[in-house]
Amino acid sequence: MHQLLERRAQYDALATVEDLVRAIDAENCTPGWVPREKPLFWPRAHSCFVPAHWRYAQMRPALVAAGRLIATHDAERRNFVLRNPVADNDFATTRTLVGAYQSILPGEKARTHRHSAHALRIIIEARGSYSVVNGEKTPMESGDIVLTPGGHWHGHGHDGREQAFWFDCLDLPLVHLLEPMTFEEHPDQWGEGRVREAERSPLRLPWERTLALLERSGVDPHSGRTVDLSSDLMPTITIKAHSWPAGWTNAPCRQNANQIFVVLRGAGTSDIAQSRFEWAFGDVFVAPLGTRVALTVSADAVVVALSDEGLMKHCGYHEVEACG
Repeated sequence: MHQLLERRAQYDALATVEDLVRAIDAENCTPGWVPREKPLFWPRAHSCFVPAHWRYAQMRPALVAAGRLIATHDAERRNFVLRNPVADNDFATTRTLVGAYQSILPGEKARTHRHSAHALRIIIEARGSYSVVNGEKTPMESGDIVLTPGGHWHGHGHDGREQAFWFDCLDLPLVHLLEPMTFEEHPDQWGEGRVREAERSPLRLPWERTLALLERSGVDPHSGRTVDLSSDLMPTITIKAHSWPAGWTNAPCRQNANQIFVVLRGAGTSDIAQSRFEWAFGDVFVAPLGTRVALTVSADAVVVALSDEGLMKHCGYHEVEACG
């Protein structure tokens, strides 16, 4: 009680606002009215991340070199993480998602592990590779999308003859922010003895099925012919496939969602905010939240967009705004 009375007397003796600010700082408090280097509120949704583009034609030789220089027993995964080029960013591709190019050689296996982060693979070039998720072995062929929900054991292997290449996406930055991260290596390394073959699985979205769904889908002026491939098992990552014919241009828009685009077919140009990207097969480009996106397609394209749209909708934050 004595200490409380003494503290009250100290506050009663303060003569200026500046004195009050200094005193309250000792309580690990900060006044809500003081100016800040980074404001608490701003008038328009925007991201501190920037538009970015990675060319598969440049990344593929690097992955081939990695296959020559480092083995899977030396690296948990042989991959290159796509780091958005903003200050103080170590690995994230957007605020909530990280992407990476990964590769595996014929005859190799990538060790089995599990983590709380949701993950998926978009297969760029592969014949004979596979994924084992919770003991279920499914093919990973060119164009396929393979899902790995958080907490699922997963590893990879390759029975084909040519080096395989794919794109990984995880909600790792979001998990870091929310802090429920866990990671565990499988005690058997590759989980041998539990594998069962599965040509059909809800965790594999075959390329042929995606193309068939796109043929039957409707056309949106902002996103073209689109099909939603998202899974309830991975609610933080929205997966949408788009089909854009040569000559198509979208109605430019901005939305409250961070997007990573992976090109599986075709070529075109994206104007994102003040950046222009000429993209082709295997490329990855990023549109952060709140940036204006304008598309022009030069060759029939199929592009997969990975985003936090579903998360933004769940939180009541998602908006799409048409802009000329």
